[in-house]
Amino acid sequence: MYAIIETGGKQYRVEEGKVIRVEKLPVEKGETVSFDRVLLLNKGEEIKVGKPFLENCQVEGKVVSVGRDKKIIVFKYKAKKNYKRKQGHRQPYSDVLISKINV
Repeated sequence: MYAIIETGGKQYRVEEGKVIRVEKLPVEKGETVSFDRVLLLNKGEEIKVGKPFLENCQVEGKVVSVGRDKKIIVFKYKAKKNYKRKQGHRQPYSDVLISKINV
């Protein structure tokens, strides 16, 4: 059984027992989190699709770690105009262990 959820403007395919990396959530490490924006639910032969979300369906998980991703360099440059800007960015994330898919 798996579900497709939406969080942080992105969609994720989740299964029980899997760890997913999502955009940073406003919870601390070790706390539980619930995703109620479930787009699709697959239970073997039965597939339910929401319009846009499924009613009475949520995915529960536990935040196992919070951190920041590798640094990316944002470099802006205009030829022959003496314009250069260099900036770094590290995207914050949360790793969530999916514990249960409630139907």
